[in-house]
Amino acid sequence: MSYEAVFFDLDDTLYSYPECNEAGKAAAFREARELGYDVSRGEFDDLYMEGRREVKRELAGTASAHERFLYFKRALEIHTGTHQSRDALALGEAYWGTYVEEMELFDGVRETLAELRQAGVDVAIVSNLTTRIQMEKIDELGLEEYVDLVLTSEETGREKPASDMFTLPLAKLDRRPSETVMVGDDVEADVEGGNAVGLTTVLFNGEADGETGHRRPDHQIDAFSTVLEVVL
Repeated sequence: MSYEAVFFDLDDTLYSYPECNEAGKAAAFREARELGYDVSRGEFDDLYMEGRREVKRELAGTASAHERFLYFKRALEIHTGTHQSRDALALGEAYWGTYVEEMELFDGVRETLAELRQAGVDVAIVSNLTTRIQMEKIDELGLEEYVDLVLTSEETGREKPASDMFTLPLAKLDRRPSETVMVGDDVEADVEGGNAVGLTTVLFNGEADGETGHRRPDHQIDAFSTVLEVVL
C-alpha cells in the first residue's frame, strides 16, 4: 500500500550524531581552556558527564534534559562551587556552533525527501529536543523546502515514545495512523512509540534484533532511500 505522510526523527536518522557531538565537545573544551579553566580533556569530559547526569536525572522526559547549556552550567557549578553563567553560555555556543558545522546528511536523504515531496506525501520531522536548536539544524542541513511540519518535544512537554509526539502531528496534517509511516533510529522512542499509536514503523541506523511486540519495527532498512520502497 502507499502512504500519505512520513514522520522522520532528526538526530542519527537524517545525519550522523556521534561525530557532531564529539566535535562540539572538543570545541567547548578549547573554549574552556581559553577562558582560563586549567583542566585536562579527560577532566573536562568527566565534569560534562557529571553535569549531564544531574540534568537528565532531574529533567527526565522533557526536552530540557538534552540542553547542552544546562549541562555546561551544571558542570561549571560543580567545578567552581558557584554559577558561571557567562562561561556556560560561551561553552554552549562553542559546542552548538561547531556541532551544526559538522553535520552531513546521510546518503540519499535529500533525494528521498525530494521524491516524497514530488509524490505529494506529507513530510514531518518529529524530534526529542528543544525547538531552537532543531530548527537551526534543519536550516543548516538545507531541509526546509522538503518539510511540511516540525514538532519537538519542547512543544508537547513530553518526549517520544509519548503518544502526543505522534497524535499531534497526525492532527496537524489531518492524517490517520494507518496512512502514516514513522522512520527513526531508536527502538524505544521511534518504533515503540509509533507502533503504539498504529503507525507503520521503519528502523534506520538502529538495531532491533530480538525485539518483539511494539518494540519490533515493521521494516528495518540499511539504505535511507529504501524508505521510498516502503512509502510509495
